[in-house]
Amino acid sequence: MGLHELRLRNFRLFRELSFEPDTEAITVLLSPNGTGKTTVLEAVYALATAASFRTGAASDLIRAGEDASEVHGVLFQRERRVQVDLTLTRGTRNTTKRMLVNGQRPKSRADLADALPLTVFTPEGVDIVRQGPENRRLFLTNLLTDVDLTTGDVVERFTRILSQRNALLRQLQGDRPTALQQGELDVWTSDFCNVSEELVALRRKLLDDVAPLVANYYHELAEDDSVVGVHYEQSWSGDLERALRESFDDDRFRGHTTIGPQRDDVALTLDGRDTRRQASQGEQRSLALAIRLAGHELVQNRRGVDPLLLLDDVFSELDPHRSDRLLNLLPTGQTLVTTASPLPAGMSPAAVIDLTALLP
Repeated sequence: MGLHELRLRNFRLFRELSFEPDTEAITVLLSPNGTGKTTVLEAVYALATAASFRTGAASDLIRAGEDASEVHGVLFQRERRVQVDLTLTRGTRNTTKRMLVNGQRPKSRADLADALPLTVFTPEGVDIVRQGPENRRLFLTNLLTDVDLTTGDVVERFTRILSQRNALLRQLQGDRPTALQQGELDVWTSDFCNVSEELVALRRKLLDDVAPLVANYYHELAEDDSVVGVHYEQSWSGDLERALRESFDDDRFRGHTTIGPQRDDVALTLDGRDTRRQASQGEQRSLALAIRLAGHELVQNRRGVDPLLLLDDVFSELDPHRSDRLLNLLPTGQTLVTTASPLPAGMSPAAVIDLTALLP
């Protein structure tokens, strides 16, 4: 399987672009900074997630002065041809997204993960180690669906139920609920507790499965035998329903649910040291890469597919010795690499493309 063709129209700096990467090996985008290398990876990522790894504002993806942007991809899953189309339309107040998989609207992210599983690492990818818990929760959410498409239902239900409970809390505006509101709140709270239990169990099992792989990749990348800790951190203790009752006054004043899986974290340690505050930049980068490679391998093992691997300017951030070790660890399958620097000596790409030749 793999991405056979990518076409862009009015996407960031590109008015038009057609791109055909090698489907089974490494394709390198080698050109100066500012020529759109990262934009190509961003467009591929958008096909797989309907989002960007660079911005939360969809309007940023539309070429300046244009009202709409399009991304089209042709994929093959063994003999099955899949076409994914994303259209972004700039409106007066917001930008709308329209995603189609073989002409049908995907029902959930699981449909997209089924069509185009991928792993991405960018210079900002180290944020999964050194920044806040939202980065690690997002990684867990995406990996859950990529590893097992059926878990998408739990993720979707959790998101919907949390949204409904928060909407009711906002309606209270800090006041105590009426009897009618309390009855409705009790229903959403019960549903929230049930789906939270399912989600946390899935997250814990996923971490149990991925943690040994993270440790192995870290030891190979860093040539360091530190004990790598990857542990789930729950944001409450004891029974969740009781904890919600105790936090209710805070919740109604704030207008949202202040405890639950949406506040949980993953503790990452090296020999017991908190990697956010007590690890060097080299250790953080090696661990961040190890986490992505471990997730990639887990998807390969569980689903029997090779996710598309996107590496954005990664080798410029590594010393030559660490670059060589990363090259030796790259998984099989389709890989897209961007760089403005000379390639590592050990890299043998199937194709090297200069994007300046594709610009109008």
